[in-house]
Amino acid sequence: MGNISKDINSKFSSSKVKALINIKYTFNWLNSKEIDFFKPYGISPQQYNILRILRGAKAKIKVQIVKDRMVERAPNATRLMDKLCDKKLIERERCEHDRRVVFVKITKLGLDLLSTIDDNEMEPFLDNLTNEEAIILSTLLDKIR
Repeated sequence: MGNISKDINSKFSSSKVKALINIKYTFNWLNSKEIDFFKPYGISPQQYNILRILRGAKAKIKVQIVKDRMVERAPNATRLMDKLCDKKLIERERCEHDRRVVFVKITKLGLDLLSTIDDNEMEPFLDNLTNEEAIILSTLLDKIR
């Protein structure tokens, strides 16, 4: 990996088309690496995202807030949370005043798992970038959106 033209054996009609294809290709590459990284922990990248949101919330929050904050909008977020509940990584609680509202919070086991993951850092995916390059990349990606 390292040169999109060589990696996919293709030429591009413009530098902007090349950039777009490169973003998509890199997303899929990173996604594959993330899946492999989280496999030993028994969770998916989306479940990790949910756990991080709940750790940051510091208290129970509505399921809908979790869905709104997810980096990757998952139509199956409820199912992802069901699996986290089954693993005792989060707890679910119905609102006393409105049974349609459900709250979730991270458990001690979930916090411990995140600490273990934090200790093993995901940053090796970006080892080829300096801090300055990472800032520039983030700025450019923000600019695209």
